Amino acid sequence: MGRKQGKIRERFLIVAVSILILSFTVSGCQGSAKKSEPVVLTLWHVYGGQVDSPLNKIIDRFNDTYGKEEGIYVQVTSVSNTNTIHEAVLAAGKNEPGAAELPDIFVSYPKTVLSLPDPSILVDYKKYFTEDELSKYFPEFIEEGMIGDKLLVFPVAKSTEIMFVNKTLFDRFAAETGADEKDLSTWEGLFKMAKQYNEWTDAKTPDIKNDGKNFFVHDYHFNYFQVGCESLGEKFFAENDNKGSLTFGPQFKRVWRPYADAAISGGIWLREGYATEPLRTGGAIVSMASSASVLYYEDVVTYENNVSEPIEVAAHPAPIFEGGEKLVMQRGAGFCITKSTEEREKAAADFIKWLTEPENNVEFVTKTGYMPVTKDAFKILPEYVKRLESSKYRSLYEAIDKTQAEYRFYTAPKLANYLDLEMRFEKNVRLELSRAKQEYDAVLKKKKEGGKLSETEKQQEKENYIEEAYNNLVNIMK
Repeated sequence: MGRKQGKIRERFLIVAVSILILSFTVSGCQGSAKKSEPVVLTLWHVYGGQVDSPLNKIIDRFNDTYGKEEGIYVQVTSVSNTNTIHEAVLAAGKNEPGAAELPDIFVSYPKTVLSLPDPSILVDYKKYFTEDELSKYFPEFIEEGMIGDKLLVFPVAKSTEIMFVNKTLFDRFAAETGADEKDLSTWEGLFKMAKQYNEWTDAKTPDIKNDGKNFFVHDYHFNYFQVGCESLGEKFFAENDNKGSLTFGPQFKRVWRPYADAAISGGIWLREGYATEPLRTGGAIVSMASSASVLYYEDVVTYENNVSEPIEVAAHPAPIFEGGEKLVMQRGAGFCITKSTEEREKAAADFIKWLTEPENNVEFVTKTGYMPVTKDAFKILPEYVKRLESSKYRSLYEAIDKTQAEYRFYTAPKLANYLDLEMRFEKNVRLELSRAKQEYDAVLKKKKEGGKLSETEKQQEKENYIEEAYNNLVNIMK
């Protein structure tokens, strides 16, 4: 009887062990299946070029580590600029013929989401982030991505506006004219210098008339005017007006006048395109642009005659108006997730959580000129900045640090027609000032043929065009 019980017990153990081995085998196969067939997420972003992108390299690390463990693979299908992605997103959202299908994740500003015919195609991040998780991010960054009561645009990197200076060319200008870089701290000083630089470069070629160079370029005229007005205590947008009409009050006129004066004098770049372009070609030597523009500012300038020379690019906080508040635009797009299946949405949210973990986030932002988005990331940022080899990037983060310490960040209002308003304003400011400059130059040329004009007469002619361009702009924008 004991022998029989022993055999039964032995058989039982064999069966139990077999079941256990089988369960491990099945589990292992399931795990292999998860890793061999991951959730593949598509992504559109703007951080660098398609081949050499800092974000692409970090995504590769995600795919090889956390993504591999969790069965998530992020595939970058487009690296472009925000304008191109904006147009592609709207085309997809409107189901236009030939439009590309929206990816799982794409870079967007709130203004793009507000322009969508149906924002409900996007995931509300509150579904996948707890309140405790969201509390680790800077509240103003989270607030900027709120559309109504939904968090549709998630911050992964934020930027601000920084003044970049081609110090090599500026120092040459300063050596001959006595121009002081400190005067760039105010708009009044900058615009005065812009006119001086145009005259100085024009005098370099006395046999060629009116070939003076531009001194300054602003990435967004619209930002200059709205931050300028707000910093002087005047609302740029009419209050309680969801249509986003502009006020055009006395402070707007104060902000307009020195800008228009310098532009009509030839000191400001008025062509289309990003502010990085004229700095790369020597078409201007000072720019106001997103801190992330550092990615595109090269350490070499190539002039129109194809002659190149190395330059030093230095960064400074934004200029302010004399007596005005230290106010600066908060910039930087976020990530949107397109609604699909819960599995895909959660995988996308997990990737964004990973990307915004302090170590990962600081590694990313310091390669692209952005600020991190969590409080813990800011604590370790200084250590990372010390390791930066590029003097251009160190200068940038010194300017960002000063900006954070001394300035208040301004966030544009979430108006349904904000983007349309911005585009109309940008276009018409450039057109009106370009037209005014051409007409002013033509009048000066004609009058010079009949005799020499005094500086007072020149200025009076210019005042007429400053006022005319202002009135035209106001009438167009009403």
